[in-house]
Amino acid sequence: MFIPLHDGVPLRFMRAPYVTYALIGLCVGLYLLMTLRQDSDGQIAIAAGFGFIPSVFFGAAQLPPEILQAPSWATLFSNILLHASLAHLAGNMLFLWVFGDNVEDAMGHGRFLVFFFLCGLGGSLAHALMNPASDQPLIGASGAISGVIAAYLMLYPRVRIWGLAFNWIPLHITALYAIAAWILFQLVQGLIDPQGHVGWWAHLGGLGTGAALTPLFIHRGVALFGRTVRR
Repeated sequence: MFIPLHDGVPLRFMRAPYVTYALIGLCVGLYLLMTLRQDSDGQIAIAAGFGFIPSVFFGAAQLPPEILQAPSWATLFSNILLHASLAHLAGNMLFLWVFGDNVEDAMGHGRFLVFFFLCGLGGSLAHALMNPASDQPLIGASGAISGVIAAYLMLYPRVRIWGLAFNWIPLHITALYAIAAWILFQLVQGLIDPQGHVGWWAHLGGLGTGAALTPLFIHRGVALFGRTVRR
C-alpha cells in the first residue's frame, strides 16, 4: 500500500485549485456534522439514507419510511461526500490533496467538478453491477478520487512522488510505479473479495471512468503521458 504525501508539480493554468479545496472542505464538514451531532444510530441512519445501496437502487429492497433518505438515483452522488471513519476520510482527502490540484489545473474548475462526480458515478455503478443484491450502503469519495488518480497517471506518469510504502517506509518514487502498484492492489482485492466491506469495484469503476474521460476533459494545451512536464 502506498500513501502519497507530496509531488511538487506546479500549477500552470490557475492560481489555486479552488474546487479541490472546496471538495475537501465539504467532505470534512459533512463528516464533522455526521459524527459530532449524531449518535451511532443517527450516523447509521444517515449512511443508509444517503449512501448508495444496490438492492434499494434496483428496487429489490426498501428502507424503513422513518429514515430520512435521498431518492435512490441521488444516492449515486450523495454517497461520494460521506465517510465512515476518520481514517477513511483522511486517506481519501490526502489522495485528493496530492493529486487533485494538478488534475484540476489540467481541466479547469468547472470541468474538474463534473469529472469528479462522473468518476464517482462510474464507481457507484460498477459497485452495483458487481454486488446487485447488497444491502450495505456504499459511502466515500474513493471512486471519484480513483478517477482523479487515473487522470494524474495519464498526465504525469514520470513525476516523482514522495510517499509512504506500507504506511511507514518513506519513498521517492515515479508516479507510474506507485500508482500502477496501487491499481494492481485494487484489482487483486476486487477479485479476491468482491463483496467485502471495502468497495473495491467502486475504486476500479472510478479508475476506468477517469481513464476514459480524461482525454475529453483536459485543456487543449495539455498533452497526455507527461509530454508537457518539465523537471
